[in-house]
Amino acid sequence: MDDYRYQDSTYGGYSPNDAYYSGDHGNQDEDAQSDATEGHDEDDEIYEGEYQGIPHPDDVRAQHKGAAYRDDHADLITERMEDEEQLAYQYENIIQECGHGRFQWTLFFVLGLALMADGVEVFVVGFVLPSAEKDMCLSRSNKGMLGLIVYLGMMLGAFVWGGLADKLGRKKCLIISLAINATFSFVSSFMQGYGLFLFCRLISGVGIGGSLPIVFAYFSEFLAREKRGEHLSWLCMFWMIGAIYAAAMAWSIIPHYGWGFSMGTHYHFHSWRVFVVICVLPCIASIIALKFMPESPRFLLEMGKHDEAWMILKQIHDTNMRAKGEPEKVFTVSHIKTPKQLDEFIEIQSSTGTWFQRWFVRVLTVLKQIWENMLHCFSGQYKKNTIFLGVVWFTMSLSYYGLTVWFPDTIRYLQDEDYASKVKKFHDENVKNFTFNFTLENQIHKDGEYYNDKFYKMKLKYVTFEDSLFEDCYFEDVTSAGTIFKNCTIKSTVFYNTDLYKHKFIDCEFINSSFYDQKEGCHMDFEEDNDFLIYLVSFLGSLSVLPGNIISALLMDKIGRIRMIAGSMLISAVCCFFLFFGSSESAMIGWQCLFCGTSIAAWNALDVITVELYPTTKRATAFGILNGLCKLAAIFGNSIFASFVGITKVVPILLASTALVGGGLISLRLPDTRELVLM
Repeated sequence: MDDYRYQDSTYGGYSPNDAYYSGDHGNQDEDAQSDATEGHDEDDEIYEGEYQGIPHPDDVRAQHKGAAYRDDHADLITERMEDEEQLAYQYENIIQECGHGRFQWTLFFVLGLALMADGVEVFVVGFVLPSAEKDMCLSRSNKGMLGLIVYLGMMLGAFVWGGLADKLGRKKCLIISLAINATFSFVSSFMQGYGLFLFCRLISGVGIGGSLPIVFAYFSEFLAREKRGEHLSWLCMFWMIGAIYAAAMAWSIIPHYGWGFSMGTHYHFHSWRVFVVICVLPCIASIIALKFMPESPRFLLEMGKHDEAWMILKQIHDTNMRAKGEPEKVFTVSHIKTPKQLDEFIEIQSSTGTWFQRWFVRVLTVLKQIWENMLHCFSGQYKKNTIFLGVVWFTMSLSYYGLTVWFPDTIRYLQDEDYASKVKKFHDENVKNFTFNFTLENQIHKDGEYYNDKFYKMKLKYVTFEDSLFEDCYFEDVTSAGTIFKNCTIKSTVFYNTDLYKHKFIDCEFINSSFYDQKEGCHMDFEEDNDFLIYLVSFLGSLSVLPGNIISALLMDKIGRIRMIAGSMLISAVCCFFLFFGSSESAMIGWQCLFCGTSIAAWNALDVITVELYPTTKRATAFGILNGLCKLAAIFGNSIFASFVGITKVVPILLASTALVGGGLISLRLPDTRELVLM
């Protein structure tokens, strides 16, 4: 900042005209002048050359000053670009001198926890949805909104935190974003109402949305060129670990009803809420560990903080050398190039205005800089790469997230078809003076007559009574999942402590019948609602990406980012066509594992090339924009693909394949960044 700040030497020699400011000289004529010019306003004076089209001298001087300022600003930008190029090569040499060792591996695991928290956040709502929809009495539309709200929050968070990380620092923004995620995720587990739970999940999504852009920008700035592709790919494995952790915890916790507690009749903390709390642990662990990690020295150098950056680089060097058994090695770097600083912050003195006004001006200044940074990603030399990357991110996300929702929904549909095919049908029953105290499941009773029967402490699971007569019957402590009464006549019957609400009786006639002390809220059946297949499918799908992660990490620097993206997307598109032959649950699970295993390489290469194509001042911003587009595509994919479940397989398969082929071909237009230093 010192190089760009107005120095006293430049303006310190300026002194006002003595005729106006040097003591008492000229004061004797002041009264006379004021009398002569009384009522005369210089601003109203007409410049006599105005009628002749001659510019006013003040306007000419203003134009010359503006042109001079633009020339100076352009020179400063040119000088800064030259400084940044020199810094890029010098920084690469410094990182190579520091070596790759204990420090990078420590940071690897710390940032891995943050990436793990992102993976957990994506899956947690899907795992709790079957239980939450019963616990909070969710309608189909509310259920769908709960599934999409996390992606909406992550999309907003990616835009916001990516931009802030390029202005305020990687470490600071990552800690704040993770803290927001941990806080609101934890609070959401206690929310009994749908609205508050939805709001908490939205804000927690906004928090975790910053993890992916910041983590990769942060870690890449500690890696040398020959290590960058491989180790960023290894870091991607933590997202897989987060998904496996979420699936394993859901499988272990949610089915255990006894792990929760209740306070009265209105507050219930079921086991799925315990699962939500457990899922916060990776985020909390990452926040604690980040406290002991330094800020990115590359970011500090871009901000002009030379001494602080030098101390961190020396710390990296000394840590790695001690771990290698060479503590005597000295850090030889004494001075690092720092680019010219172009930011012009508006600073209000503490004596001017209120604290709120000062804070408001600072916030507006930062937001303005973030917005300009975002616009720069779509202009000049970055425009082409941003557009191509945006298309690849969008098509990859549309197909991946769309199919990961379509797979379990299709498997569930196949299950429902199989379940419906096993339905038992009963016609013209005549039951008198009988006590039903056992479970009735998957049955249809038509044209039946029930006289003086008792339904006591029993469950009705997907039972339909149609055109039947109930007379002098008694229902007590009955739960009825998926049960309906259609066109029935109910005479002199009592319903006590049941969940047989009015909407479960369709076109029914009630004669002298009464309802007493009906059950409040929705009631969960852990034997049914906690579908183990959901956990199994997610667990196997997450585990299947392990081979792809290993292969991509080992080959990333050998075959290059572009070939990795294009090859992975095209192979994944071929895998989609085999879904036409998936007509059973096991076949669908197998094809899902194959698709996830082949597509992970493209995800890893996209993460690597995104951080390499942009300079330090725009790296997190650009990653945030592209990751925000990714989450927008996830919202579209979830909505579009889910709407075709049970209708047709052709549209989802063709849409996913077309998107993957198109994105893979467009990725070939991107430049290869294997040999580039980080600008």
